[in-house]
Amino acid sequence: MTEAQRYTATEILAILSARQLRDGQVVFAGVGIPLLAATLAQRLRCPGLTILFEGGVIGAFVEPGKLPPSTNDQRCTKRANMVLGSADVLLLLQRGYVDVGFMGGAQIDQYGNLNSSFIGDPAAPKTRLPGTGGGNDISSLTNMIVAMKHEKRRFVEHVDFITSPGFIRGDESRGESGLPMGGMFRVITELAVFGFSERSRRMKVLALNPGVSREEVQDNTGFSLDFDETTAMTEPPTDSELQTLRLLDPERLFTA
Repeated sequence: MTEAQRYTATEILAILSARQLRDGQVVFAGVGIPLLAATLAQRLRCPGLTILFEGGVIGAFVEPGKLPPSTNDQRCTKRANMVLGSADVLLLLQRGYVDVGFMGGAQIDQYGNLNSSFIGDPAAPKTRLPGTGGGNDISSLTNMIVAMKHEKRRFVEHVDFITSPGFIRGDESRGESGLPMGGMFRVITELAVFGFSERSRRMKVLALNPGVSREEVQDNTGFSLDFDETTAMTEPPTDSELQTLRLLDPERLFTA
């Protein structure tokens, strides 16, 4: 068995995302990979991590094998610190009380802008997507982590619509657009871990996942990538990370 065969693509997304979190942070997480990553970090390294749901739950502590399918599910509330209305949760974002937001989207571009609205011409879109929900608020006011499948059709030079802003057009354009705080922090895929240049704000490869080459990452990306001067190799998932993750999701509802 090769190293990559020990885990699924979804499992490495959750594990690498969990490694980005730090103890004491407040994390705005959705269901699926974001919740798995936040809960995994909470179990293994960050007992003081506070998980916040758009549905209003603050301080969620999810039981193994009982991952909620929705942020409005009552399983989210068990052992939580409090439950607020959605408007109050978004006010916490505006007041600067949330450190990290987890996001996803159908498209992401070289500046970390996300599209979850539609694909194609806005006058006659080929595909309509779920839309923003609280995505615009989260991406406008926190440091973002995105976990998504790496495909050329998803990693595009310019998204068809900016649902959730990253660094807009690069350079200083985010601040100039009225968003002085936050921005895209990390993008995690089954191929690599990405950050963004401090100056141009373009996406760059920080680390390649085990068994992945630079050529493979570039071939699956719809724009020219920058590579960090010291591009590293990510550490493979440990047995402890995999065992804990599979305990949290024993039926593989989110990690198949």
